[in-house]
Amino acid sequence: MSAELAIGLAILFPLCGAIGVQLTGKWPNIREGINLVAALLTFGCVISLVSGVSNGERPELTLFEVMPGVDLAFQVEPLGMLYALVAAGLWIPTHLYAIGYMRGHNEGHQTRFFTCFALAIFAALGIAFSKNVFTLFLFYEILTFSTYPLVTHYGNDEAKRAGRVYMGILLTTSVAFLLFAVILTQVYAGTLDFAPGGILAGKVDGLAVPILLGLYAFGTGKAALMPFHRWLPTAMVAPTPVSALLHAVAIVKAGVFTVLKVVVYVFGLDFLTDTGANDWLMWVAGFSLISSSIIACTKDNLKARLAYSTISQLAYITLGASIATAAAVQGAAMHIAMHAVGKITLFFCAGAIYVALHKKNISDMNGIGKKMPFTMVAFFLGSICIIGLPPMGGSWSKWYLCLGALDAGHIIFVFVLMASSLLSIGYLMPVVVRAFFFEPGPDDHHHDDHHDDHGHEAAPAGEGFWANLQEAPKLCVYPLCLTAMGCVALFFYAPEIFDLISSITVVK
Repeated sequence: MSAELAIGLAILFPLCGAIGVQLTGKWPNIREGINLVAALLTFGCVISLVSGVSNGERPELTLFEVMPGVDLAFQVEPLGMLYALVAAGLWIPTHLYAIGYMRGHNEGHQTRFFTCFALAIFAALGIAFSKNVFTLFLFYEILTFSTYPLVTHYGNDEAKRAGRVYMGILLTTSVAFLLFAVILTQVYAGTLDFAPGGILAGKVDGLAVPILLGLYAFGTGKAALMPFHRWLPTAMVAPTPVSALLHAVAIVKAGVFTVLKVVVYVFGLDFLTDTGANDWLMWVAGFSLISSSIIACTKDNLKARLAYSTISQLAYITLGASIATAAAVQGAAMHIAMHAVGKITLFFCAGAIYVALHKKNISDMNGIGKKMPFTMVAFFLGSICIIGLPPMGGSWSKWYLCLGALDAGHIIFVFVLMASSLLSIGYLMPVVVRAFFFEPGPDDHHHDDHHDDHGHEAAPAGEGFWANLQEAPKLCVYPLCLTAMGCVALFFYAPEIFDLISSITVVK
């Protein structure tokens, strides 16, 4: 299979999966089987591109010319390759988890849910493989619209309010800022194609450079940079698989990927550091990083705590992009993958706890480690990855971010990164401590082992060891165990990831 065909099929398969889900909605097993096959085929196509891209190839696929000099076109470079691997790879366990969660919790509108989920992956891969800013912007907007029904899944007043905030912030920022930045880039550079070293050097100067950078940074609302972050915790009203999609697989990763790709291939690292246009963005990212970590420590609701943790972790990537040294950008790129696997594990665990025990608040989770040992061990491993301690993948990305800050002479941001890691211990480890070292409350002792507070069955009956636990359905537990092991695997496969993305800072 040619690389051009692989690009086209990788983007097409999720779209075909969405259509297949719609056509087979009356038959859940067939519906979800079609989506799983689409996910596997998509990942296979993405994997087939890795070797060539690692060896310096940059395969392209041009569909048609939109206007003179602007094509709807795709090109696979290392940064996009990494994001595509994250989106396509995590689609598989997320789909399996969603089956267990949606069935275990008796959710409605499952056909619509799986359709929109596949469309979100379609949009994410379009973003990953974009050859120019126009193509990226187009798929960025498709991603926004395809995920709106997921955020408003429950259809109640709270979900509708969340949907209004979600669309209000993401559409306002993209139309008012990001689209304006795209137009200005075309005017200044005469092209929208991404290029190593950037396309703006010698084309724009003075105050216009930091203004244009600001339009991109704040226009990419999915990066959740403060003050345009409120949509992210508000969207936690959605089912947990949607939260996993938002925080790990597609949405927020599309945001920080866009910021990073624009910094590397539109502005160029040398151009930014020579003009000093990036200095203000470092401070904004640093503020978002610390303040959201502090807010996370105050939240008792587990998903809300994880949401503010995500805002903080996204700021790591924006900070690395704004520092604009080779090591910082490489660390930021690595953090896209490291955070994705760690955070999806944590959200999987949060959903499993809700399905099995119907608990949302951390203060109610005393002693649940004895009832849900697989889930809570996985939560511990995911937490260590987010904190950035070995042997978890997150330790490598944070190491390179610190090196990049030192290379740029910004030692203060080394302390910011270290402070954030300490704060992440403060908001993640209490969950683990409560689960394993606190005694259950009196209400838990009298609680029916097999039913939640509403009388619904919490976990399917089984035999032997599993029957004595209160774990969520196995299709929830298996994926979270898999991604938890992925946190460890990324520590040992970090050199391969680094080799893949090391060339993004090299100007040929």
